[in-house]
Amino acid sequence: MGARYWQNRQTKTSVVVGVLLLALATLTLKLPGYLPKGWGITAGFANVVAAVTGAIGLGNGLVQFLSWWRKRGAAAAAPTSADVATAKDILSGLVTQQWRDETVLRSLCDPEPMPLPWHSTERRELAARPEIIAKGTVAFPGLDVHIADMARNFRALRCRRLVILGGPGTGKTTLAVQLVLELLRTRGPEEPVPVLLSAARWDDRVYGRLQDWLAASLALDYPALRAEGLGVDMPETLVARGEVLPVIDGLDELPDTARADMLTALNRSMYETDQLILTCRTEQFAESVEEIGDALTAAAVIEPQPMSPAAAADYLEACLPTVPHSVWPQVLAELRKGTAPALSEVTSTSMGLWLVRATYIAPRVDPTPLLKLGRGSAAELRDHLCDQLIPALVSTRRPAAGPPQPFRPLHAWTPEQVDRWLTYLSRQLARNEEDPRDVAWWHLARYTSTRTVRFGTAAVIGVVVGLAFGLLTKSVFFSAMAGLFSALVAETLIGSWFTESPGHADFHLRGRLAELLPALRDGLIVGALGAIVGWLMAYASGKPAFALRSSVQIGLLAFVGFVALLSLIRWVESPTADLTARSPRSTWQADRNLTAIRILGGLVVGIATAGVLLYSGISQNLSILVGLVLGLLFGLVLGRHHAWLAYKLTIPRLATRGSLPLRAMDFLDDAHRLGLLRTEGPYYQFRHIELQQHLADGRHVAPAQEPRPPTRHP
Repeated sequence: MGARYWQNRQTKTSVVVGVLLLALATLTLKLPGYLPKGWGITAGFANVVAAVTGAIGLGNGLVQFLSWWRKRGAAAAAPTSADVATAKDILSGLVTQQWRDETVLRSLCDPEPMPLPWHSTERRELAARPEIIAKGTVAFPGLDVHIADMARNFRALRCRRLVILGGPGTGKTTLAVQLVLELLRTRGPEEPVPVLLSAARWDDRVYGRLQDWLAASLALDYPALRAEGLGVDMPETLVARGEVLPVIDGLDELPDTARADMLTALNRSMYETDQLILTCRTEQFAESVEEIGDALTAAAVIEPQPMSPAAAADYLEACLPTVPHSVWPQVLAELRKGTAPALSEVTSTSMGLWLVRATYIAPRVDPTPLLKLGRGSAAELRDHLCDQLIPALVSTRRPAAGPPQPFRPLHAWTPEQVDRWLTYLSRQLARNEEDPRDVAWWHLARYTSTRTVRFGTAAVIGVVVGLAFGLLTKSVFFSAMAGLFSALVAETLIGSWFTESPGHADFHLRGRLAELLPALRDGLIVGALGAIVGWLMAYASGKPAFALRSSVQIGLLAFVGFVALLSLIRWVESPTADLTARSPRSTWQADRNLTAIRILGGLVVGIATAGVLLYSGISQNLSILVGLVLGLLFGLVLGRHHAWLAYKLTIPRLATRGSLPLRAMDFLDDAHRLGLLRTEGPYYQFRHIELQQHLADGRHVAPAQEPRPPTRHP
């Protein structure tokens, strides 16, 4: 445990910085005798600032050590059955809310589910040990099975493990989402909670077992599970007890070696009763099974059957408006008769049906191109539909004139803009071999070099601080030194911002005020340490008359700084049980709010610093300036989460290149509302991997500058 404590990077940094600043403060005690006349006050408040900051750094390390010492022998309270049941109910509600919204956005049940049939695979090499897959005979027949029947068949499996295979756009993810919602709707208290996760997020080099990755994902995506009343280890508890059913989507999106490694890790890490649902393309799954020489243990494997032209035509006809375009009867007739082979092939999958519906039925445009292209190549027809998708969605889903509506964009974008920005994102993802699916707003800062941004920001901070001090002190040398020091500190500290993950804050006070008492206690410890440091420094400098005043000043500032900044930040980062599922927008707002809290805490420290400097005889203007500058700097640089600040520094540069708009988060939200992106926890993903690949392909044809207006025909 002691070794683990000292491996904490922040603890070591806090102690090292504290020691260095105290050394600087001691050095400044000797400066007045060597400085030009009138510079003694400058050295004096530099001494105070360095001493206070050093005391806070050392005090922070001391408090963390004392906290570890108190807890090192105390056994953590085991969660009760009631705690576990409460956590499962919370998780079930959050997952239901998340994927119900996605179901409506994707029109999965409007006007009815797509009639894509599923059946047990005939490739026996893909299913291991069929005799233990189910009790007796459980079949996934090649019929139009209702999702409720699919859920019952899944529950009838002995180990409740299912692999959903299929080609591109065959509805694997759609079926997984529908299964998650149906299993949640009919879940009994003793059953696990299904949670849908992207396979691209699992790095088996970091998480060797499924359980470790699953617990970490729950903690990130659903922070309510770490509420104080449930215990910080509730995600780990739920996973360890088998109370979570992982639904892992998109195994095929991993590189070949990683895909095989994940299958191996799944087989090695699952217990006899562990449940699992996995989706993957058939070809990639077969390659991985052959590579490792083993299939997924005790898992049923199902594949889709191609939708018949008649079933596809019936579904499209059900989606048509009451008075459709006059060409639609001919399109449907040729589809049923098989005289449009390309159209038959495209509409044999769920993605193809959705593309036809989104590009020609929803905007009510002339479907004549479907006749010409439908008699040619399926690849050309599919590319044509993908090219027309963005203009069609933008034209049919206009921003609402009145109150905001859940599935209509909030802002007006042109098809050309949407196409250009999504193409940029798709090409950035194509370059990322480790995570080719997740669009995270805090990753945008990694899409471009940060060197210019860091140096530019540091230079601005240095110039502002230097000018401010120059105007008040009338000292060119000191203003230059203050500006240079501020720039160096800023450039050093903001370097890590661009790789940090977002944080979240809890503003609820009810039931949490008692948590502030330890913060006040620790603040008193830090304040006492600061007082001792101030007294020793003043006494050692040969000025015992100033020892008491220095002790009071540094002790008070150390107390205020520790409580207002470090303790307050730690306190507000605790989630509560009423938090909703983390979405990209909520994580963006949460990190922004956390930044505001740090700045507010920094200003409190700045006010206290200004008061102490005034008490020390320093001029009012200089005291206020020093207090504000130090408060703002402390508020900005302290803490572990600066993703929002990195985002705000990066987006203007991407906007000047035309890669993304200045309102990047608004655009991503609207792309989700348009149906081009989906959300999974705090991430955006392209709704279809095929669309992402089509946009990243150099053959993609960008839409015209102006949006295509919908035309209505009798």
